[in-house]
This record gives sequence, structure tokens and C-alpha cells, in this order.
Amino acid sequence: MSQDSNEPQLPRRKFLKSGSALSAGAAALGTTRVLRGAEPQENNSETVRIGLVGAGGRGSGAVNDSLTINENVELTAIADLEPVKLEALRKSAGSRHEGKVKVANEKLYSGIDAYRRILDDPDIDVVMFATPPGFRPQYIAEAVDAGKHVFAEKPTCVDPAGYKICLSAHEQAEKNGTAIVTGTQYRRQTNYKEAIKRLSEGEIGDIIAATMRYCSTGIWFRNRKEEMSDTEYQIFNWMHFIWLSGDQIAEQAVHNIDTMNWIMGGPPESAYGSGGRFTRPEGSEMWDNVEVDYVYPGNRLVSFMCRQIPGTQSDNSNTIYCTGGRCTIYGGNRGASLVDRDGKEIWSMKGNIGDAYKQEHKDLIDSVRANKPIVELKKTAESSMTAVLGRMAAYTGKNVEWDFATNESTLDLFPKDFDIKGARPEPEFAIPGKTKLV
Repeated sequence: MSQDSNEPQLPRRKFLKSGSALSAGAAALGTTRVLRGAEPQENNSETVRIGLVGAGGRGSGAVNDSLTINENVELTAIADLEPVKLEALRKSAGSRHEGKVKVANEKLYSGIDAYRRILDDPDIDVVMFATPPGFRPQYIAEAVDAGKHVFAEKPTCVDPAGYKICLSAHEQAEKNGTAIVTGTQYRRQTNYKEAIKRLSEGEIGDIIAATMRYCSTGIWFRNRKEEMSDTEYQIFNWMHFIWLSGDQIAEQAVHNIDTMNWIMGGPPESAYGSGGRFTRPEGSEMWDNVEVDYVYPGNRLVSFMCRQIPGTQSDNSNTIYCTGGRCTIYGGNRGASLVDRDGKEIWSMKGNIGDAYKQEHKDLIDSVRANKPIVELKKTAESSMTAVLGRMAAYTGKNVEWDFATNESTLDLFPKDFDIKGARPEPEFAIPGKTKLV
């Protein structure tokens, strides 16, 4: 990772404020190009220009999905902390999408403030964010201030402070008339939509309780390179530092939590959890597993579990128990089904997660062209915060109320003394009974 040592040091609030001032100033001068798309989709030939922030695997996947499913779109700028990723993504995307990748050399931006160059570019309509989640709330907020349409990966926050930023950004986007679509692809997967429609219509009675699981065998860990500062290394190995990833429950299992909030009509009232660590590498702050009992309105209990332990059996599923039967919705392509109380299948449908990944990008571009921007940040922020609620309960060993977590908690994980070249405290993992609820 190369980094200009003269770049400003950016604490969270100044990080947000200074970036917003730059972009909002550009918008006020009328230099920000915002595509309104008054014509219907089929008649609107204006090219939508995309800027990507975060050129790793998820960023390249999002770009590929958008360029694959949408016509008259171009990737015109890329930003990442690591310069080596910029050319690699430009080359790979260009080879797959001839004529849709038009990133000039001067629009390959590297460094901790590289995203600002994209926000300040008046020719960019849509900004995609695929950076480590800890940066996401302030990046989204600055993009909204800049008048950009946004695609943001999940989770959209990893703490209550970030959740509040997301709620404000959602409100501002609605005022702007700019879109925010998020990487919760299951909300666009046909078998999920049909299963949840049938549940909401009471096909198998009233919802009583549910179980949801995101259990897998492990995840990557990146060793430190000699030239890296503490902060650079933590960003490089971001999954293993809670201020950046939020732990597995937020970064990965939020898909199941989002599904359950969707089914239940909103977030839970409280969470009580446990978990621990057995196999994580030295220096990782992550737990191996988390189990949480969420209580939703109507005294409906959801038993949640996630884990990443090598050699264990994987399970990615959501099972909803109703007065007249049971609904099971599996992650990926496995599908969904409804059975009655005797176990007889009433309905089933296969899944196609690849189509869902693409559909979220089509919906975003279509909404921009139709001048009916989708703004869905609040729902994804609520699901991200539900994951945070469960982590807070498990880490502290306390029963935690939604109202406390969202209105009273002062938890803000982003370093106040953020310095890309700076030192960071020794990693430490949470211990229930010792870790305080704040």
C-alpha cells in the first residue's frame, strides 16, 4: 500500500464534514451532474456514468453485475487505497465489457481520500461503495451531500453512531431525489420474494417463531507486510477488526437478519446472546460463533446462529414456524418451500442468486432513468443495526433493548485519532462480563 504521508489525518466527524464540504460545495455551484432521466427507460439513451470506490472482489463483482445487466452505462472512475488494484480492475472489467469501461489514467485514484475525487467529479452519476464496512456510513453521507446516486454494499453500519449517520443520509437522499440501493440481493431474489409474499398473506397461518443460521467453515486472514503501519494493516486485513467489519454477524450474516426483519416487518425489540472463539488466528478480534435470541413485536422469538469454524457443517437457512405449517428459505440457489403441519409440501421454488445480484443494479439504474429513485438505506441500516444489537448482547452478556442501542448507546468504533500511517492499540477480543455495554 503506498500512501502520501502529507495526506490529512481524518477523524470520523472531520472525515465526514470535510469531505461533505468539498462535494456539497461543488453541488452548490451547479457542477455536479445528476441524471434525472425524465424519459421512460426505453427512450432514455443518456449514458449513466459509474464511479467505483473499493476495487477488491466485491467491488469488481458489483461493477460486473451492473455492466452486464444495464445498457448505456459506463465505468469511468475507480478509487482504492491500493494502487495495484486499480489497473487490475480496469483491465479485467474492460476485457469482459467492451465499450463500457472508459476509465482514463487520470481517473484511477489511490489513497485514503481517493473517494473524494469521485464525489467531486461532475460527470459521475452513480457511485458504488465496496470498501470495508467501517467507512461506509460517512462515505454514503458524503455521496448524498454531493448529489450522487449510490450503490452501497452491506452492512451499511457497524455501530450505533454509523446507524444514525445512515438514517440522516436516507432522509437527505429523499429530499435530494437521489437513489440509494444496497447489496441486500435476497430482497430481489424471486423465491425469497414469493415465499415472503405467501407468509404475509397467511398461507400457513400466523408467524410464531423462527430460526436463522449462517454457519460456514472459515474465512480468509491476511498476514502483515513489512512496510505497513498498524492502520494500513488493519484495513488490509479488515475482516478481523471489529471497527472495520463488525464481526461475522454484521459483515456476513446480516443477509439472514435482513431477511428476518423483512418477514417480521421491522427490527426486533431486544436481543440476548452468547458465543466465543476457539480457532481464530492470533491478532484477530473476531469470535468464531455468535448465538442470539431476538424478540420481535408480538412476542415472536427468532433464534439466530452464525459461525465460521473449520471442519464444521455449513448451513445458510431461515426457517419460519407458523400456526399452520413451516416455511424454509435457503441462501444461495437452494430455494424455498412451504409445508403444512403434517410436513406435506404446499409450494416450492428454486433460487438464482446470480440473477438477484444483477437485479439490484438494474433496479437502481431503472429508478434513476425513470426519475423514481429507490431509497432503501433505512431498511438496510436497520438490519445492520440489528446485527450490531446482537453483537452488543453477545459481547457483553447483557440483554440489550433496541431502544437503548439506537437512542442511548454511545458506541462509536471508528478511531477518533484515525491516521493511515499511525499506530493502533493491540487487538483484543470481547469477553462477556468484562466488555462493557456503552
